[in-house]
Amino acid sequence: MPILSRLRPDPFTLMLVATVGVATVLPCRGRAVPVFNAVTHAAIALLFFLHGARLSRSAIFAGLTHWRLHFTVLASTFVLFPLLGLGLQGALSGWMAPGLLQGFLFLCLLPSTVQSSIAFTSMAGGNVVAAICAASLSNLLGVVVTPVLVGLLMHLQGGGIPGRAVGSIFMQLFVPFVAGHLLRPVLGAWVERQRKLLSLVDRGSILLVVYTAFSEAVVNGLWQQLGPRDVVLLGAMASALLAAILGLTTLASRALGFSREDEITIVFCGSKKSLASGVPMASVLFPASAVGAIVLPLMLFHQIQLMVCAVLARRYAERGART
Repeated sequence: MPILSRLRPDPFTLMLVATVGVATVLPCRGRAVPVFNAVTHAAIALLFFLHGARLSRSAIFAGLTHWRLHFTVLASTFVLFPLLGLGLQGALSGWMAPGLLQGFLFLCLLPSTVQSSIAFTSMAGGNVVAAICAASLSNLLGVVVTPVLVGLLMHLQGGGIPGRAVGSIFMQLFVPFVAGHLLRPVLGAWVERQRKLLSLVDRGSILLVVYTAFSEAVVNGLWQQLGPRDVVLLGAMASALLAAILGLTTLASRALGFSREDEITIVFCGSKKSLASGVPMASVLFPASAVGAIVLPLMLFHQIQLMVCAVLARRYAERGART
């Protein structure tokens, strides 16, 4: 019985699995898409508003100036990931369609996610302010760094990346965060007492991101474009890549002497790849006929990283509660 109790998934993991199932059977499509996107954006904005109201000025300043952590996250995103991607691509050359192998390498060159990285960091009890800075910096630098890496490692030339991503990050993340912090004298004490509300918003935003992202993948023909063999190979590659990056970021953060809270931030911000940035970048950098195969590995990796990191965040939170 104790063994079975440890193996039993927690309720949030079951909710994630159920969300993926609902998105597969009843994906968000048509007129419902803008509605769900608006609800998801509102939930994320509320999350950042509440974090802004909760965090003190000294904590924000410490997060902004934590350069060792930011360099570690960037090194994982733009150095370690590409090296692992090149290794896996070479190992599986001839076993998979060239377009899918190119897509797998492309996902390794992308910036980190923003919303889910910060939500998982918060859920696990990590350094939220540093996560906001690190994930946002990764996305902003990715506008320049990713096309350069694509040109160097994939022998392609692309145009500029649309600047709307920068504006979206600013309006959806920084504006609510700053607004919440400015209202901290009024709301700070109330938010501190509402830890359950913050946890609900954290988890709710993750479930919404999973549903909308997986719905988009299903509507775009994820299961029609992937055969059983491709699914198995891509799933194995994505799982191996994620396991390697999670293990290496954990070991590196501990070897470099980071605190538990900083380790959580490095693990979650340094292990993610952004579907929101990757799809528009692919449409700019690659021919239209190649975009479908290029983004398929990214869509699959995106789902796996959300599921695995949700379980990992839960375990971090449970260990933190016991200490």
